[in-house]
Formats: sequence, C-alpha cells, structure tokens
Amino acid sequence: MSVEAQAFWVREPGVGELRPVVVQDPAPGEVLVRTLVSGISRGTEALVFDGRVPDSQRDTMRAPFQEGEFPGPVKYGYLSVGVVEEGPPELRGRTVFCLHPHQTHYVVPASAVHVVPDDVPPERAVLAGTVETAVNALWDAGPLLGDRVAVVGAGMVGCAVARLLAGIPGTRVTLVDVDSSRAGVAAALGVAFALPEDAPAGQDLVVHTSGTSAGLQRALDLLVAEGTVVELSWYGDTEVTLSLGGRFHSDRLSIRSSQVGTVATARRGRRTTDQRMALALELLRDPAYDVLLSGTSRFEELPDVMPQLAAGKLAALCHTITYDGGA
Repeated sequence: MSVEAQAFWVREPGVGELRPVVVQDPAPGEVLVRTLVSGISRGTEALVFDGRVPDSQRDTMRAPFQEGEFPGPVKYGYLSVGVVEEGPPELRGRTVFCLHPHQTHYVVPASAVHVVPDDVPPERAVLAGTVETAVNALWDAGPLLGDRVAVVGAGMVGCAVARLLAGIPGTRVTLVDVDSSRAGVAAALGVAFALPEDAPAGQDLVVHTSGTSAGLQRALDLLVAEGTVVELSWYGDTEVTLSLGGRFHSDRLSIRSSQVGTVATARRGRRTTDQRMALALELLRDPAYDVLLSGTSRFEELPDVMPQLAAGKLAALCHTITYDGGA
C-alpha cells in the first residue's frame, strides 16, 4: 500500500512548484502523517526561496527532512501539523507537530513527531518551531526580574520572544519595529511598542530579530553600558555593516549569537531538544499567540503565494497553508 501525495519544491531561485510523491506504508517505529496545516517561516524560507543560502552554510541550514540541495531544486520547510493515520497505537489519531516541509502526507520516524496538547488548535501549533526558538533565546539571554528589555524586529520570532519576556514579573518589554501597524500586535502580546527613533534607551538587554544592519545598530544604541544584544537574525548572504567607533568599545557592549540548532549553553546537559519542544507546545496554550497567524492560503496556491511572501507583497507574520480535509 502507498499514498499519492504532493510536496512543494523550490525548482530554482524564485520559482516554486508542486511535485507528486509516493509515500510508502510506515515501517515499524514510523508514522504516516496527514497534514492539516503548515506554516511559512517567512524570513528563512524567503532566503531559501530566493537562493540566498551562502555556500558555507548549506550543510548548517539543512532542514530535518529536506530533499534536494540549495539553491535548488530543494524541498524545504519545518512547521507542519498533522494527524497520525498509521503508526504506534499511542500515536494513532493524535495531532502532532513535525519539522517537515510543506507536503500533504509524509512518513517519518515516530520520534520525529511531537504530540500537540488537546487544547492547542492545529493552526496555533504551527508556531511550535518559532516558540522553541524563542525559548532557546531566553535561555541564552538570561533576562532577570525587573529588567528593561527591547526586542528589535516584530516578526514571528521577535513577537514570540516578547510574549515570553512579558511573563517575567517586573520586566518592562518594548517591541520595536519600523511598521507602526505592529503596535496592535504588541498590545495583544502585552508589551509596549515603539518605532526605532522613539525606542527608550538604557535597556538592560536587547534581543535583535529584524535581519537588518539598521536594526542591529539600533539594538546596540539602546543598551546600557556593558549590556548585551542577543542576535537571532539570520542574514543569508547579506553583509552587515555596523558603526563600532562610538560607545561600542567605551561602554563594553556585546553581541551574542543565539540559534536553535543546539540547546542553549545555559541548559545544555540539563534539557534535550525534545524537552525544549514539549515546553514550546505547552506554552502555546496561551491564546495570545493567535495574533501571529495573520494570513492563510490553500496548499495548491503555494507556488503563487511564496513569491509574494518573499517579495514582501503579502504582509504576514505567520502565513499558514491549509490542506484538504485539514484545518
């Protein structure tokens, strides 16, 4: 027995297509998943779609179930929620999250899927990978009770970071973005909002997620002496230019990278990646994250939708893709 499925591929930079794929019956220890909804991680997937993964980072940037190679043809993506149709009895019929590309059905090891809590809707569950990144960032950053923290860049990751920071008692969190319409998003997340030129200085910690040189420069400018910018942006092949001739040295400022590929140093050896993902899914019981689900399309529309997202013609935080019989 087999299932005829379809998957989204980047045929070449800037061009996407749907390709048929035959999905075989799962072997022992595997599961067959029927996709309900997937999410587009706009920043990273736009870079992949445009063919902007540097040669030096092609191995590092491989998605767990990627097929093909950068710049293309390549099947890429990592925010997928579906229902287990075949597999171990304890998983059969459960809604699960998987780091899988956009595809109607797929077979993966049972260990690769994570059960979604019953009170977390499938649409919200696609944010699990994003919230996991935010969890890792806070483990890296180590914010303290009562800190003044700015998050520069109100995209998916920045918004998820801001929501987690808002839960720390006494912490004053400001979400900073060039798009004034993100003020409403900030309010829904329970944090303040500021345009870059209006953002308050004297921040104990700044988390940067805008993916721009200007955003990173502003993040540095907002710090107190000896403060740290935690950098979550991935720039692909874009060069970053900073002005470090001013207070960067005199005030002993720091830039620290954070990325989700490994557990943050502060928790490494005490938390596994599975435990980190389980925590992210538990945190998604919070309905405030629904404000990040700002656009949706059908799977069949994906070859037309991805170029618009990559070009910024579709304004979305997390654009979700729905499937036949799905969410």
